[in-house]
Amino acid sequence: MLQASRGTVKPSLNFNATSDAETLYKAMKGIGTNEDAILQLLTARSNAQRQDIMKAYKTLFGKDLTDNLKSELGGKFETLIVGLMTPPIAYDMTSLRNAIKGAGTDEKVLVEILASRTPEQVKEIIAAYRKEYDDNLEEDVSGDTSGHFKRLLVILLQANKQTGVQQGNIESDAQALFKAGEEKFGTDEQLFVTILGNRSAEHLRQVFDAYMKISGYEMEESIKKETSGGLRELLLAVVKCARSVPAYFAETLYYSMKGAGTDDNTLIRVMVSRSEVDMLDIRTEFRRMFPCSLFSMIKGDTGGDFRKALLLLCGGDDA
Repeated sequence: MLQASRGTVKPSLNFNATSDAETLYKAMKGIGTNEDAILQLLTARSNAQRQDIMKAYKTLFGKDLTDNLKSELGGKFETLIVGLMTPPIAYDMTSLRNAIKGAGTDEKVLVEILASRTPEQVKEIIAAYRKEYDDNLEEDVSGDTSGHFKRLLVILLQANKQTGVQQGNIESDAQALFKAGEEKFGTDEQLFVTILGNRSAEHLRQVFDAYMKISGYEMEESIKKETSGGLRELLLAVVKCARSVPAYFAETLYYSMKGAGTDDNTLIRVMVSRSEVDMLDIRTEFRRMFPCSLFSMIKGDTGGDFRKALLLLCGGDDA
C-alpha cells in the first residue's frame, strides 16, 4: 500500500529538468550568486526531480551541480542545499558515516536515524554504506560505542522487528519491564533493550498502556529514572518513535532551537529528511506540544537565505 505523502515538498507538476538546470547555471554564472533563485527552485522540486536536474546539468554543462553549488554557497545554507541534493538513503548513510568517523562519536545522529527509520530503510542504508565505503555499518557502529547502548544499536541494525501485535505477550512484556526496572534495586538494562528493540510500534503502544496500569508510570518516566547516558537517549527515542514519529521529530526540532544557540546540524538534518515524508504531521504535533508554531520558531531563530530555505521546507505557518 502506497501511503499518501504527508510532506510539504511535492514533485513539481510541469517539471522540466533541462530548463531547471539552465536556471541554476544562470544563478551561479558570473560575479555573485543568485541564492534566492537557487533556494526557490530546489525547495519546489522533489528529491527525485533534483536527481534529474543533476543529470541534465552534467549533460548540458559537463559539470557536477553539487560541486558547483558547494563552490558558490557557504556555511549552513550550503549544508542545507547539499542535503537537499542528496538522495534520502545516501543522506542517512553519509550522516551516520560522519557521526562515527569524526573526532568522537556523534551519538545524537546514531540515535535519531536508527530509532526513527523503518526496518526496510535501515536495510537499504546498510547496503548503501557497504557499497559506498566497502565497510560494514554494524561493525563500525560497534567499534565506536559500548555497553547496552551499543547492544540496542546493533539490535536496531538487524532491522528484524516483529510485525503486528503479539496479543499474548502484551501483559508479559509489560510485567517483565516492570520487574526489570521499577520493582527491583538496580536495573536489568538488557531486558529493556531486548523488548524495546524487537517489538513493533503497534505492539509497544499497547505494552506502554499495560505498563502504565501496572506501575503507575509512563514508560518514558521509568527510562529517565532507571537509565543514563547514550542508552537513556536511545531508549527514549525508540519509545517516542513507537508512540509517534512526527511527535518525536517535532520535539527534536524544538530542542534544536530552544535556548541559547541553535543546533544547526540537527535542524538541517530533520528539515531535509522529513520534508517529503511527514513534515505536515510534524507541524501539527509541534503546534500541539509547544506554545508556538514550527514556522515562527524557525523564523525567530535563523536568518538570511538559510531561514528562507527552511521556511519553504516548513511550508506554512500554523498560527
